[in-house]
Parts: sequence; structure tokens; C-alpha cells
Amino acid sequence: MSSSDGPAGSPDALEDLLDLLDLERIEEDIFRGPSRSAVVPRVFGGQVAAQAMVAAGRTVAADRTAHSLHAYFLRTGDPDAPIVYTVDRIRDGRSFTSRRVVAIQHGQPIFHLSASFHTYEEGLEHQSEMPRAPDPETLPTTAETLPGYAAGFVGQDVADRLLEARAAVDLRYVDTPPYGSVGTPREPRSQVWFRTAGKLTDDPLLHICLATYVSDMTLLDPVLLAHGRGGWVTGDVVGASLDHAMWFHRPFRADEWLLYDQTSPTSHGGRGLGQARIFTRDGELAISVIQEGVIRVPRD
Repeated sequence: MSSSDGPAGSPDALEDLLDLLDLERIEEDIFRGPSRSAVVPRVFGGQVAAQAMVAAGRTVAADRTAHSLHAYFLRTGDPDAPIVYTVDRIRDGRSFTSRRVVAIQHGQPIFHLSASFHTYEEGLEHQSEMPRAPDPETLPTTAETLPGYAAGFVGQDVADRLLEARAAVDLRYVDTPPYGSVGTPREPRSQVWFRTAGKLTDDPLLHICLATYVSDMTLLDPVLLAHGRGGWVTGDVVGASLDHAMWFHRPFRADEWLLYDQTSPTSHGGRGLGQARIFTRDGELAISVIQEGVIRVPRD
């Protein structure tokens, strides 16, 4: 059980992440952002998606917030090279705005995203009920659990890299993560509480971009759990995100607890599907997420 009163993780790491998302504007609709390596030696997909949303959002009127994004990961990102984001202003309507963003490295597109923004309006209201989950404060932090996994399935070097990659976020698993239960297939469902490791400003775009960043961390976990695999962390599968979609239903803050309730309905043909709902702590359905990834068992 964690005894932490405030967010776990590193405030310095959060500042580094915010710097990573603060893109340089080099032309009216062209932006440039830095890269950094993920747990494996490539750019983390959540970083590219979050930076692309920053680029899109900076070309949209402040009274319109993102309500959806649809993205494809095209090539592996180089963590040693900056990424250039070009924004196409597809449409500016009376209540909706559409943007298309292409991320480019070494002269080639590595990612593209379509995002839509909407002016708030009143409408019909209903939502799914929030699933049961223990309070996040009763759950151990990543820093508290990783040493035990390092001694078992993960290895100290990978555990250190995983802890560093997630230091900007206080992320707490309700049950054992895939890399902690290798060889034991389970129901393809995983719940994670998360919030940033420090307070953020009130800018709605920033909270959307931070949730986009975190959403790519664990969404394929249920696929791995169904087969008792630890994933790219343990090396018993290789894979990457293929596409990613999010719908932002209600206001939320990424620096307050969010429940990431994830399932996998299917895996087949070297691909696995993850789908999830993200709830605020008081039960509001804030975000829906779907992702497909390539997941292959290595050959000897």
C-alpha cells in the first residue's frame, strides 16, 4: 500500500515531458518537436500522438476543444532526430474544426493524425456506469512494485528504463501487470489509475495531450494478459502500435485521478485489439479509446 499523499513519480520528469510537448513553431502551420527513446530504442508512440495533438490544437480557436482523434503509426520513430509536424487546415465550420497532421523524420512520414474540435453545446446525456475499482491511494506505485518484478521476469536494466519512461506519471495497476505474471494467462482486462506527477495549468488542450500520451502506455496489456505474455518489456513478444483512436466526451483533468479500464475482445493474425474507457474519479465517462497493435511471437 502506498503512503504517498501527493502524486508519485517525478515532478522534474513531468517538467521534461511538458518541455517535450512544447513544440517550436517554425512556420504558420509547421512545428518541430524533440524526440527521446522509450523503453525500447524507438520513439514512444504516445509522444508522437501527443505532439501531433499539440500541433493541431495550436491552429484552432480557443473556444473549440478536441472531441476525437484518429491516427496511424507508419514507421518507427528515431529517438535521436527531431520530428517535424505539418498541419493541414481541412475545415473550419460553424461549430466543428478539422485538422490533419503528418509527422516527418528524415524526409519520410512516420505518423499521421486526423483530429476534430467542437464548440460546446447542450445535448442529450447518458453514459455507461463506472466499473468497480479500488481507491488509487490504496494501490502501490510503479516505483514500489518494479523492484520485485526486476528480480523476477523483467531484469534490473529494463526495470530502470521502464521506471524512467513513466516517471512523469503516477500510474498504479489494480492487478499485476503483464510483465509481472508471465506464463499465467488471465482474463483480457486491466485497470490502471493514473495522473500526472504534479499539477498542470488549466489549458484543456494540455490535459487532452497528456491523456493521449498516457493512453498508449498500457492499452495492449489485455492482449498480453490473455496469453500470459510479458510483452516488449520481457521480450516474449515483439510489436508496436498500428492505429489509435480517442473520443473525448466530457471535461477532465490529467493531473487528477483517472481510471483506465481496458479490455481486449480479440487477437488474430499477428494483431491484437485493445479498447478502453477512461473515467474521472467521480464516475464521469471522459474518454473512449481503441487501438490495434502488431503482436508477434519471436522466432528462434
